[in-house]
Amino acid sequence: MNQFLIEELSNWYSPDKRILFITGAGISVDSGLPTYRGVAGLYEEKETEDNVPIEVALSGGMFQSRPELTWKYLMQIGEACRGKTFNRGHLILAELEDCFEQVWVLTQNIDGFHLDAGSRNVIEIHGTMRRLICTDCGTVTPMGELDVDHVPPVCKACHGMMRPDVVLFDERLPVEATEELQLQLQTGFDAVLVVGTSALFPYISHPVRLANRSGSLTIEINPATTDLSSLVDFKLDLPATEGLQLFRDALLGIVGQADREKRC
Repeated sequence: MNQFLIEELSNWYSPDKRILFITGAGISVDSGLPTYRGVAGLYEEKETEDNVPIEVALSGGMFQSRPELTWKYLMQIGEACRGKTFNRGHLILAELEDCFEQVWVLTQNIDGFHLDAGSRNVIEIHGTMRRLICTDCGTVTPMGELDVDHVPPVCKACHGMMRPDVVLFDERLPVEATEELQLQLQTGFDAVLVVGTSALFPYISHPVRLANRSGSLTIEINPATTDLSSLVDFKLDLPATEGLQLFRDALLGIVGQADREKRC
């Protein structure tokens, strides 16, 4: 790890810090999950078999007009993700909750792996594939109860159409998650780490820019260059899990042995 970063962490660390991790597809790629596009993409550099971009197939507009098409690709992605689970990177974030006053995770991922790994303060800004919601009566059903022989699925309570509790392209962000994010940003963070995401959405890059302006520590973990790379204090050109492991190891090297055994 960069010696300058280790020195910065040595001066920065205390257990009363609040830290925010912003995660994207990169951390779940390490679990074997595909992204829509990119190196591990299901639809890299090509249209879907229905001759529409995946972003259109998975849009709110398409769901309104042709829900069976949107569900077709949701099912494809779900099948590609079947049997996958959280990885070491997710576990590191959960473990770090014992090292700081508060650790929050703002994730774009809809796989639920952060919660599975034990993280408590998770903002799923794009929702979760773990549950279905009836578009008519609002009944919530676990995704595991999905009838794969009936797509689009129907609500057992009112026979209305079900949809996953996720934000489709061109839809608004969930109110509860957005309000929680604003509340935590108003409280402030002593460090913001952005992990495995290109941070194209303004609500993902904003916490980093806010931390940068306030003088809080900012770190990016990503093998690719993004719009944030020139803004953060430190850039680790590594995959998500590898970069998080290095960050954790450096941090534990700084924390005293007694405090380490007690907290980390």
